[in-house]
Amino acid sequence: MVAKRGAAARKPSTTMPGRGQTEGARPARAAGLTAMVGDSTAPLALDKVIHERVRLAIVSALAVHPTLTFNELKAMLETSDGNLSVHARKLEEAGYLTCTKGYDGRVPRTDFTITAAGRRALDSYLGHMEALIRRVGGA
Repeated sequence: MVAKRGAAARKPSTTMPGRGQTEGARPARAAGLTAMVGDSTAPLALDKVIHERVRLAIVSALAVHPTLTFNELKAMLETSDGNLSVHARKLEEAGYLTCTKGYDGRVPRTDFTITAAGRRALDSYLGHMEALIRRVGGA
């Protein structure tokens, strides 16, 4: 027996078409929000590393402050140790921030600093958001 590939292998849709739709058609998106290849203002082109709320807050805080400690960021963002740690690690893996561990006397201290790549990514993200707002707002 030969396995089916492509469209023939897909199960038929069990959903009913909406008003004005034909069988198998996708729902229409809001005008101007469909992602086009090469369109830098398409919502799907957003940097997914920065787009997450806590990561965006971390990068934004570090764009304003040259260095912040783990505890300063935690208090500023009102988040838990684990949540901040996971999101900071994602940003570090992407090369958007550096993490320096040391001691302040006998107390462990973790400092975060935004990298040049992180600053560029934030600037790009903000530019993308402004362009998207202009596009959907008609300005």
